[in-house]
Amino acid sequence: MLSSSRTLLLTALAPLAWGSTYAVTAEFLPPDRPLLAATLRALPAGLALLAATRVLPRGHWWWRAAVLGALNIGIFFALLFIAAYRLPGGVAAVLGAVQPLLAAGLAVPLLGERVGRRSLLAGLAGVVGVALVVLRATARLDALGILAGLAGAACMATGTVLTKRWGRPEGVGPLAMTGWQLAAGGLLLLPVALLVEGAPPALTAVNLAGYAYLAIANTALAYWIWFAGVGRLPAASVALLGLLSPVSAAVLGWAALGQALTVVQLLGMGIALGSTVLGQPRARTSRGEADTAGLPPVAPRSQSTSATA
Repeated sequence: MLSSSRTLLLTALAPLAWGSTYAVTAEFLPPDRPLLAATLRALPAGLALLAATRVLPRGHWWWRAAVLGALNIGIFFALLFIAAYRLPGGVAAVLGAVQPLLAAGLAVPLLGERVGRRSLLAGLAGVVGVALVVLRATARLDALGILAGLAGAACMATGTVLTKRWGRPEGVGPLAMTGWQLAAGGLLLLPVALLVEGAPPALTAVNLAGYAYLAIANTALAYWIWFAGVGRLPAASVALLGLLSPVSAAVLGWAALGQALTVVQLLGMGIALGSTVLGQPRARTSRGEADTAGLPPVAPRSQSTSATA
């Protein structure tokens, strides 16, 4: 079993990859097609993982997979791309940064996790840090975009906590669970995208490359890593890793697009990174052995509803 620190570092790769979503949407995808982008990001990746794992849900896991797929993928992706198209990336990122606070609040009644002042402080400081990194004085505000951003953060927070609460069926790994959710979310999005946006436009090679990147690296691989981490880390702890996405986006803009980084942005990065570290459980020692810092105890997985994965 991976140690808690290694699990944390590995899980952090997912939000670091998600930091590229806004840039890819703006630079590579056709305009005004948020639902198409959400569908092509989720459905091909989900079907590919289902084909690779050849494991389907059983019993009550059919409706659980549908609920998790809607919250973590279908509804969340749609709202994410609506916010991305209607708001500057910075504004959308700040709205998404409230997710750790929402997840921490939901973890109290659903998981019985205690939310201390340190976690709340980390969440609030994280929002401030992200705002310093991405907000600009000229940022325009759009009411629908703001509602979509906040609702998307709420969906992802709820999905993260429920993923932690329900765990996985016996013998089913994170890769299969990821495939279930991506396929369910993609199938939910497909008819809505066709109804609202109509048939897809002619796609260029650049468009196809953008969709392929989002489906493979940004979704299939990243969500596999993410859901594996959700199963081993406290919900509030793993949600704080989402603060890394806007930091990653700013660094990518500087390295790949030649965008300047100001002193204020660097300060915001430091606050966001510090908040992520501050919000992690402290390791404790007992009889010379380190505590697993919030990892659930190793036990056989069952299909019963439990507070740990």
